[in-house]
Amino acid sequence: MNILCGQIAAIEAHGSVAIVDVSVDCHRFTATLLGSPEQLTQWKTGQSVQLLFKESEVALAKNLSGQISLRNRLPGRVTAIEVGQVLTRALIDMDGLQFSSIITSRSARGLQLAVGDLVEGLVKSNEMSLISVEDA
Repeated sequence: MNILCGQIAAIEAHGSVAIVDVSVDCHRFTATLLGSPEQLTQWKTGQSVQLLFKESEVALAKNLSGQISLRNRLPGRVTAIEVGQVLTRALIDMDGLQFSSIITSRSARGLQLAVGDLVEGLVKSNEMSLISVEDA
């Protein structure tokens, strides 16, 4: 599980859906949260949170250009690769923050993924979860 610590920068809510922007150092990420309106009111701008996302939910891209609907783009450099028969785990450094991605080994070979490569991790906002630092 990837965990990044940050603060809620903005919240847009309507009914049982909230779009929450989280600032992590100089980066901004988005989580889509579902719940009752009462549950969603627990989140406040400025609140310290942990942003969680599974390694298997991080797609990797090299030389990505153009527009894309994914709001969570995590630019970084590959620092380590663990190649398995079916799956490959890549460790990524994003300005001193660490996260990892698990992709198929077939995809890793197709990307010609290597230590030192510049990549972007891509995560859909509905795959991001939040935990209040007070609850962690």
